[in-house]
Amino acid sequence: MSASDLPDELWARVLELGAASAALGFRDLCCLAIASRRLRRLSLHPPLWSALLSRDFPSQSQPSSSSSQQQQPDPKSLYRTKFERHKLRMAEARRRAVYEAEGRVVACRRRLTELEESMCAEGDRMKATAQELDSLERVRRASVALNVWQPQVVHGRQKQLVQQCTVPVDSRLSALHMELKVCKQQIATYKNAYNKEKLKLNEYEEALRRAKYHPMQNSSHTSPPGNEPQAKRKRLK
Repeated sequence: MSASDLPDELWARVLELGAASAALGFRDLCCLAIASRRLRRLSLHPPLWSALLSRDFPSQSQPSSSSSQQQQPDPKSLYRTKFERHKLRMAEARRRAVYEAEGRVVACRRRLTELEESMCAEGDRMKATAQELDSLERVRRASVALNVWQPQVVHGRQKQLVQQCTVPVDSRLSALHMELKVCKQQIATYKNAYNKEKLKLNEYEEALRRAKYHPMQNSSHTSPPGNEPQAKRKRLK
């Protein structure tokens, strides 16, 4: 005795048990519907789609008292309507997730740009401080050398260098050393924040790629181009 010899009532009962136990889904029913005419007729059985409807959409499948008095639509059509609405909601949720991920990536890149500008500004400030510190160091060395005998030409240059300085050398040198130290600490802080923000950007970009990924839309990009001729050759064989 083969499976084709079983009566329709038994086949319908098997399908209903499969739908009730989550072993049979709407995709399985659609695949059965194209297998044969008999299975297509059995897959259109209303109690079967009613079981799927109550299982997949439990909060939406309970009819109201007013609507129960009216003619109920076909369970398969009702399932299709609810499934299309659910698909639209999922697509909208996916778009929102993509927009949120894109917003995080844009904000993170903006923060990285601000940190780069801050590091550049602090680097220019440290460079100017180092140049002024070097000039004052030369003035200090020249003022010390004035007390030691030197040729007249060298003595005149050092005296002119000391006279051109209009600020107290020792106090200004101390302030510049402190400012140089603060600049280095600030640059180190910016670099630390930049590295952390860079790690965040990598995480956000990976999350954006996951949010944008769709298996049906990306299948054409992921399949190697050499598979198509092989598939044609297999069909020819």
